Amino acid sequence: MLGDGAVAVHPSDERYAPIVGKLCEIPVGPKEHRRLIPIITDEYPDPDFGSGAVKITGAHDFNDYQVAKRGNIPMYNLMDTRAHMRSDGKAYAEEAAVAQAIANGEQGFDEAMIAAMNLVPDEYRGLDRFEARKRVVADITAEGLAVMVPAPPNDEGEVCFDGGMMPFVESKPIMQPFGDRSKVVIEPLLTDQWFVDTDKIVGPALDAVRNGDTKILPEREEKVYFHWLDNIEPWCISRQLWWGHQIPVWFDADGNQYCAPTEAEAKAMAGDGMKLTRDPDVLDTWFSSGLWPIGTLGWPEDTPELRKYFPTSDLITGTDILFFWVARMMMMQLSVVNQVPFKTVYLHGLVRDAKGKKMSKSTGNVVDPLDLIDEYGADALRFTNAAMASLGGALKLDTQRIAGYRNFGTKLWNAMRFAEMNDVFSAPATTLPQPQHTLNKWIMGEVAKVRQEVDAALETYRFNDAASALYVFVWGKVCDWYVEFSKPLLQDDDAAKAETQETMKWVLDQCLILLHPIMPFITEELWGVSGDRDKMLIHADWPAYTTANLVDRAADHEMNWVIGLIESIRSARAQMHVPAGLKVPMLFSDLDANGQTAWAQNEILIKRLARVDSLTEVDSFPKGCVTIAAEGGSFGLPLADIIDINEEKARLQKTLDKLGKELGGLRGRLNNPKFAASAPPEVVEETRANLAAREEENATLKEALARLEELG
Repeated sequence: MLGDGAVAVHPSDERYAPIVGKLCEIPVGPKEHRRLIPIITDEYPDPDFGSGAVKITGAHDFNDYQVAKRGNIPMYNLMDTRAHMRSDGKAYAEEAAVAQAIANGEQGFDEAMIAAMNLVPDEYRGLDRFEARKRVVADITAEGLAVMVPAPPNDEGEVCFDGGMMPFVESKPIMQPFGDRSKVVIEPLLTDQWFVDTDKIVGPALDAVRNGDTKILPEREEKVYFHWLDNIEPWCISRQLWWGHQIPVWFDADGNQYCAPTEAEAKAMAGDGMKLTRDPDVLDTWFSSGLWPIGTLGWPEDTPELRKYFPTSDLITGTDILFFWVARMMMMQLSVVNQVPFKTVYLHGLVRDAKGKKMSKSTGNVVDPLDLIDEYGADALRFTNAAMASLGGALKLDTQRIAGYRNFGTKLWNAMRFAEMNDVFSAPATTLPQPQHTLNKWIMGEVAKVRQEVDAALETYRFNDAASALYVFVWGKVCDWYVEFSKPLLQDDDAAKAETQETMKWVLDQCLILLHPIMPFITEELWGVSGDRDKMLIHADWPAYTTANLVDRAADHEMNWVIGLIESIRSARAQMHVPAGLKVPMLFSDLDANGQTAWAQNEILIKRLARVDSLTEVDSFPKGCVTIAAEGGSFGLPLADIIDINEEKARLQKTLDKLGKELGGLRGRLNNPKFAASAPPEVVEETRANLAAREEENATLKEALARLEELG
């Protein structure tokens, strides 16, 4: 109330029409000095909200400020920077007399005059805002001006106020914002601020992106960039803080301004003997850091570092920083040195929790990366972030996924240990092996495939695709298939053994090189312990071989045929619930020459890895046989006498029935408009993902049931 300049009502509110233009009293402070303020009309008050009348405190309310500007209402500042009632200025009686003359229209005013006035009554000066409000309520109550209501009993059952009454302080919604952490009202404070006239510097930053000098990825963010800069307003660059770069402006006694790099230069501008006072404000952090691309390299000096590293190629930053930093660096560099600071801006998604919800200290879902590193290792966390860094997508930080990539690192370590135990690292170093065995030819071709895939992904900033390709290759192709297939060769004659050792050494080296940008620590460690190296892994040359150099079509076809057959047999066994350790016979029909050759050359491996004890050719498969399709022929597993078909059918049908109910519930939720409209986005997304997973499971179970129907 003490800072009120008027009471506003809506022009259409007929309740107050008779008193518009009259004055009303502020019931606080010494009676003889109380101010009268005008009743005005404005579109801002809502006639249906509360009383429909709004007191206008222009200096301490975001919305009231605009009303005060429109109505030429003085904006009296009551608080200091500590949110205490001001204690400076003249006595209250003098200040109140001037304020009343302004309200009566007897005296003009300007911004500086109002800023210097202190309308806090003497007895409230210096008090904390909360204490001051208690005192105001108590004084209004003592004077008999408060609305009184029955007081509730205290803990002892006694009434807290004389006569059993207390002042009515209404708890109702207010328009002012509350702090996210403090949960208390944010008190606006009018101060003089410094602004950049952005209209004068925004043009080159817009043109740089429009003409392709700078590329923003994902491309959809360019629209955000253009929208913001096309509609940019003057940029406030001052902050009332005790730390930062102090604004380089000095004032003389008459208020004249002198902007200079140093005080000595400012005094030279002002003239000899002129006493100057520096502006106490500091520059906004975003403004100070706007010159980061050149400031860190020695600018304004023409340094070798500046000439070498500016402009740079890429800036990688969060999508939420596009306004605050990227656009401002673009404006600043182009204004100062007339160059774009970077050629490409890659905006990664925000890191969220496992359910896709934004991390917040207040909600308690913040995950400390240092804790994750302590538990899972830095490489596992790095790989997780890379694997989820799709263009424009959010990074859902799930600890289960981090644990999975930690296991991936363990898998790589174990493969290296297997190689060490088989004297792989004792093999002669070679730039590029020239193997003769099908297995070794095949794995070198797979290395070339993943190298090209990773390069293509990295060049287009698809870090998730690069990580996914490396994961599938290293875990599946190398650590599983190649290691397993190599075991007989490493026990074979000297020629096959030596070739496999040489090839495996090269393959594992390529795994370390390709993984190093994402998992630098474990790869550097393994590089160092797996032989005498001329240089660290970080200095190793990036490979340049291609599929044209290394893919052997015959070897590629044979080994992928073998792997496909083993995977199909394993899948059929799992679907039919065949005991994992049980070896079963297998039949084949119409197998072409390539298939027979592939089987003959890899029979031992297929039988061992697929748990098959024999292979018999038949003209047609008997009843009770699960068929397995393969290129160039068909295979069958006779399971009628191995599993209880009826029992398996019943088991699968029961699972399908239960899954059907779950699917119905998920579809019902997603098809309900109320759910989509009211549920948090992360919940809706989680439901969609759950539905997709259950539908995939349902299709797999139906396929297995269909196979069982074929058996009888």
